[in-house]
Formats: sequence, C-alpha cells, structure tokens
Amino acid sequence: MAATQRYSNFSIALHWLIAVLIVIAFILGNIMVDMRISPSKLQYFSYHKWLGVTVLGFVAIRLISRLLSKAPPYPTNMGKTQLLAANGTHILLYVLMFAVPLSGYFYTLAAGYPVVYLGLFELPVLIAPNPELKGTLKELHEILNKVMLVLVLLHVAAALKHHFYDKDGLLNRMRPGR
Repeated sequence: MAATQRYSNFSIALHWLIAVLIVIAFILGNIMVDMRISPSKLQYFSYHKWLGVTVLGFVAIRLISRLLSKAPPYPTNMGKTQLLAANGTHILLYVLMFAVPLSGYFYTLAAGYPVVYLGLFELPVLIAPNPELKGTLKELHEILNKVMLVLVLLHVAAALKHHFYDKDGLLNRMRPGR
C-alpha cells in the first residue's frame, strides 16, 4: 500500500496512544469500583480521571487533525453497506471518546469532588454537587463505557477481518512503522 494510502505518522501515533490509554482506563475503572475504600482505591480513581482527561485532550487533537487532513481511501472492494458501517462506527467512536470522559467528569463534579489533573491543577467546576444527578451520571458513564467497549471490539474485529480474510490492506492504513 502506497504511503499516500496511509494515515500520517502523527495520526497513527495518536490513534494507538489513545487506544492504549482507553484500554488502561477501562481496566482500571473495572478494578477500582470493586475495591473497598482505601488509599489505593482513591489513588486509582485519580489515575482513572487523569487518563480520562488525557484521552479527552488527545481525542480533541486527533479530531482536529482528522478534519484538517484527508483520510486515506477505503479499499475499492468495500460495498456501500460496509462503507456506511465503517463511517458510522468511526463517528460513534469519536462521540463516545468525548462522551465517556465528559460523563465521568460531570459525575465526579455532581458527587462533590474536584478533578485535579495530575495532582497539579483543578479543572473548572462546571456544575455544583448534585446527589440526584450523581446517580444518573454514574449510570450514564457506565452505559457509555459498555457501548464503547462493544464498538471498539467491533472496530478491532472488522480490522482483523479486512487483514486476514479480505486481505485488502485496510489495516495498513493505521499500522505503525510500515
């Protein structure tokens, strides 16, 4: 696949960095919710929030980069339904990469806790503590995470299908170091 048919090295690096951070945040989130209250649990919550804020920042950069540069073309063998599914999944993933961290941020604020990024500075408090809203935002955060997990698994499965079954070079658009 020619170099012009690949995303830029910058976009590829951001894609994989964001993917790794999301996986770590997801695993950490699942571990911490089952822990008993302890200094370790509180530290894990901080790490989880830091990861969320970092993902949000990197996704904003990635979206701007994506809007400013043309994506490489899809393989010509992809039908209209596959193209619609691919584009729809990508759009939903972007929406979720914003919605998941933002729902966690607002859940934290509704619970009455500030978000202190990297332990260095407090992010703006955009809503006052609200016990009624806290439960709704917590549930929303959990649901959005589950939806994102399903879409990420679908995204990975589709990429692997294209690579191993269709052998159409689609995965090479985002493979690092090629």
